[in-house]
Amino acid sequence: MAKAVWTGSLSFGLVNVPVGLYSATEDRSIHFNQFRAGASERIRNKRVGEQTGEEVAYSDIVKGYDLGGGEYVILTPEELSSVAPGPSRTIEVTDFVELSEIDPIYFDKPYFLAPNGKNGDRAYELLRKVMAETNKVAIATFVMRDKQYLVAVRPEKSALVLETLLFADEVRDPIKEIDVLPVQASFEDREIQMAKLLIDSMTTAWQPESYRDTYRERVEELIDQKRRGTVVVSEGQRAEPSPVVDLLAALQASVSAARERSGTPESTEAPRRHSQRGRTDHAREPATTTGMAGTSRAELVRQAADLGIAGRSRMTRQELELAVADLSGRRRRKAS
Repeated sequence: MAKAVWTGSLSFGLVNVPVGLYSATEDRSIHFNQFRAGASERIRNKRVGEQTGEEVAYSDIVKGYDLGGGEYVILTPEELSSVAPGPSRTIEVTDFVELSEIDPIYFDKPYFLAPNGKNGDRAYELLRKVMAETNKVAIATFVMRDKQYLVAVRPEKSALVLETLLFADEVRDPIKEIDVLPVQASFEDREIQMAKLLIDSMTTAWQPESYRDTYRERVEELIDQKRRGTVVVSEGQRAEPSPVVDLLAALQASVSAARERSGTPESTEAPRRHSQRGRTDHAREPATTTGMAGTSRAELVRQAADLGIAGRSRMTRQELELAVADLSGRRRRKAS
């Protein structure tokens, strides 16, 4: 069972709800230790003085703020503690806003909020239910591990979700930061319509479980091959995509390719939307997948990417085999 990373109360008006804060995500990245090449010696990092090269104990380290030009303001742990927000056990709601008013760029990290003890169950569920019915989210502040957070508390089906938010001065203005923005461009009606057709042909139901970290899968497969003693040969450099010269022609080709993959006949109407997991609403002529039994899913995804097959991350293994075999066969027939 998950363990609360913080406990306290959610306060709005004169109502206090005892709650616990639980991490809503987990890091699935593959982490490595460092070794000396050709040896089994672990590499360790040490804190050493820049001038003396001697190791410095953590208790002897203070923090310095860089002013530039080699000048620093030195701050001791005691000095930093004197301005710290101090311990707090309250998530203090100050406002309720419409969720649609918050730009997603402000969202940082999600947590689950759960009632902490039977006494807060009814107040917790009442708040979740009313927020869901009114489509409102609570804006609040609280302190965790000596850091102050701005948060949004929003309702889901069975729980309240607390999302830490970035403060306004932490979000950059793209116009000020990127000199090629804003882009000035004009488009023909045909280009607009083709772009809409392409988006429609690639539209499907949102299913987060359909998207996979294919790079992590390939690394895991590589580790497994090395563990079993398999010789691993890296592939050659992959060809870079060609720059788009004729936008309309590229859009038309993309729409045609999307229709070919789904079996939708060419017409002036918008193509039929994909159903869940990349399937279409009509039958496809089966393609042979001989020789693919030993191919990993990660390799099939890579082949699909090389062939320009859209929606590959949402496909089942069988759908990937069919799509790769079908398009590879057509390209071979065209070449011959």
